[in-house]
Amino acid sequence: MGKRYFCDYCDRSFQDNLHNRKKHLNGVQHLRAKKVWYDLFRDAAAILVEEQNKRPCRKFLETGQCDFDSNCRFSHMTSGDLEQLVAQVHEERLSRDQETVEVPEGSIEDWLEKWAKRRSSAQSSSTLSSKPVVFQYPPGWPPVQDLPPSLRAPPPGGWPQQPSVQWG
Repeated sequence: MGKRYFCDYCDRSFQDNLHNRKKHLNGVQHLRAKKVWYDLFRDAAAILVEEQNKRPCRKFLETGQCDFDSNCRFSHMTSGDLEQLVAQVHEERLSRDQETVEVPEGSIEDWLEKWAKRRSSAQSSSTLSSKPVVFQYPPGWPPVQDLPPSLRAPPPGGWPQQPSVQWG
């Protein structure tokens, strides 16, 4: 039977080959299902901006139904729905602004003292146990001469400084 491709957006599977997958991924049903999926994660502010830029759907206002449903390019929200959405956006912004970051006890001076102590102890321990680190290539690599320059180890003293060149 061969390999099968399962589309999570559309909840269906089909034979996996280039033609079938390309046809499915560019299909109207897949694009709609994908849009619906990503719309689930949009925040209220983005929805509000989009809905405010749309004109009301005349068919939806008259009958309460629209043949295009979520694919309609006009808004299906009433003025009450828009007011609720504005209130929700306002509440989200207030809650986001009121979130406080917990600051640990103490002051900046205390933190700087601790940092200086840690730094000095790290420097003293590194000077005591500082022996030159010998670079080794991973096992199985080709000889150094066959490696491109980007994979070669730097020379012992480091790369020489290049003269500064102005471009442009």
